[in-house]
Amino acid sequence: MACNGCATSSKLDLDFSMAFQPIYDAVEHRVWGYEALVRGVSGEGAFEVLSKVSAEQKYRFDQDCRVKAIELASRLFPAGEDLKLSINFMPNAVYEPAACLRATLRAAERYSFPTSSIMFEFTENEEVTDTAHLTNIVTEYRKHGFTTAIDDFGAGHAGLGLLVEFQPDLIKIDMKLVRGIDNSPSRQAVVTGILAMARELGITVLAEGVETEAEFRCLAAAGIRLFQGYWFAKPVFEQLPRVQFVPAGTA
Repeated sequence: MACNGCATSSKLDLDFSMAFQPIYDAVEHRVWGYEALVRGVSGEGAFEVLSKVSAEQKYRFDQDCRVKAIELASRLFPAGEDLKLSINFMPNAVYEPAACLRATLRAAERYSFPTSSIMFEFTENEEVTDTAHLTNIVTEYRKHGFTTAIDDFGAGHAGLGLLVEFQPDLIKIDMKLVRGIDNSPSRQAVVTGILAMARELGITVLAEGVETEAEFRCLAAAGIRLFQGYWFAKPVFEQLPRVQFVPAGTA
């Protein structure tokens, strides 16, 4: 099986690596997983790396990011712990879902990394004009045991429209809704609505961009279980960062 992307994608002419940021489970008081975030080989930020990727290189870059994340996670993740590896992907860089998964599946096999431990998240900030194609991607990924997620929920192009077409396993509430939520009744109302909708659809909710204890306490009281943000730990280049844990019974 092959696709147009495999045949026409330009060779990637830049080196990159990954930083890791934890996702915290406030109910079990443990790290639930880590998101792999692209970085330059000297620690340059994601924007600087992405600005060097041409349109013709998007497919190859997307594929190589997956392989690099799996390779590093297989080495860094402690053995025997049930951790998720969250990988960002570009929906518009996926041509034929089954064919475009081949490198991912080969990497998972090569590094003995279970597909059930991998979560693919796509951002609302990348406009998706063909929702049927995106639905096919999610369906194919689920066949292989991958978890699926919408990143930056509430701040992107499609918004609630995406959830009408398909339901991911998880949505990540955008940091614009999180920032200062403890002092914002309007943000609290919107997040309460998202949580109610997610419960009806069987979708897990994660709050990202949490930077203060007050934000965390407010969101935890609303019923959110999974968290990500600087208050817990900043991303660390090619390492798993030290995490600030919340004492049991205080979330």
